[in-house]
Amino acid sequence: MATRQTNDIGLPWVITADRVGRGMRVSLYRPGDDVRVEGEAIGQISGNPREMGRQLRAILEETPLNDGG
Repeated sequence: MATRQTNDIGLPWVITADRVGRGMRVSLYRPGDDVRVEGEAIGQISGNPREMGRQLRAILEETPLNDGG
């Protein structure tokens, strides 16, 4: 589990990848967001499993996880 210091003690950042058609939509939830509703879309991934893993890794590396969003 990856952690990052925020002002919201005990509330995690959550990133999900949900199936959409032939690919997946990657969404971000900030600390305190309800994960049962649609989050902020931060990317789309598609292709074979290896390529999808590379795309997801790139999205995660580029996503700032701080209070400034």
